[in-house]
Amino acid sequence: MTRQRFRRPGIWCAAPLFAGVSVVVGCRVADTDGITPVPQLLAFLPWLLAPAALGLGIALLARWWTGVVWAVVVIGLLAWFMEPYGKSSEPGGRAVASLRVLSSNVEFGQATDSLVATVRRERPDLVFIQECEYTCDAALKQALDADYPHRQAVEGGGSAGSVLLSRFPLEGTEGIPGTMGMPGAVADVRGRAVRLQLAHPMPPLPGQVDVWRRELGALRDFAAGRAKSPTIMAGDFNASQDHAAFRRILDTGLRDAARLTGADRTPTWPARTARTTPALGTQIDHVLVSADFAARETRFLDLVGTDHRALLVEITLHQRG
Repeated sequence: MTRQRFRRPGIWCAAPLFAGVSVVVGCRVADTDGITPVPQLLAFLPWLLAPAALGLGIALLARWWTGVVWAVVVIGLLAWFMEPYGKSSEPGGRAVASLRVLSSNVEFGQATDSLVATVRRERPDLVFIQECEYTCDAALKQALDADYPHRQAVEGGGSAGSVLLSRFPLEGTEGIPGTMGMPGAVADVRGRAVRLQLAHPMPPLPGQVDVWRRELGALRDFAAGRAKSPTIMAGDFNASQDHAAFRRILDTGLRDAARLTGADRTPTWPARTARTTPALGTQIDHVLVSADFAARETRFLDLVGTDHRALLVEITLHQRG
């Protein structure tokens, strides 16, 4: 009688948990980002193991066997989709140049001083900087112009400003139009033209999901047009591998450097959670490279003043066979 008494409340508790998780997992299965709140929840897909496991425990206590099967299916799908996404093959041909690439969201310029110190310490060849407003831009010019004489920028206040710094000569391009600055350039790397594109689409805020999807689509269109040329696309994508709009970019043939180095689930946002409780963070900052590049190492750096971790990637440019 006691077990029977708890069966109905157990079902009432477990069923909503399973239903909520199933909606998000169903969108992942259908390869779509859905509508709010699904895009926001997809960023933290591994988190959904917690409510699914809780529901499983309740279903077992209540001896609700339909719920147990439901939970097992949902947990199995979550485990399946936590596997890395995207190509991981190595390029052929001889190595042409080794590059060090740094990407950092400095959160309205608040982490500018920390970024300057990091750049001086790590000495990257290319630096992709997001949310670098006017004060940040001026500080970078004063502190780093001697070491990085080549730059391409979109000036703006708040989160709109973006800067691309390079040790290599740059030829500016139009970049990609967006709510926030996404400058582009062509770098001359030992005689090889390498297309550079900074990425910073809108985040998938409620009411802004269509803008987020459209701007990620523009990045995807750019990537599709660069499939046969050396390309580096880096920045704060405001999307993880669990978002269909981001996977569309990887489907063009670009490779995620973190994926290539076995760090595809290392979180970059929010920075404090990513440091202390990695399971509660998500990787939305990426360095994507074309098939011309091999990635040797990805490091995640903590900067003071920003809610994002910076990415420092060691890559090698190869001559296609």
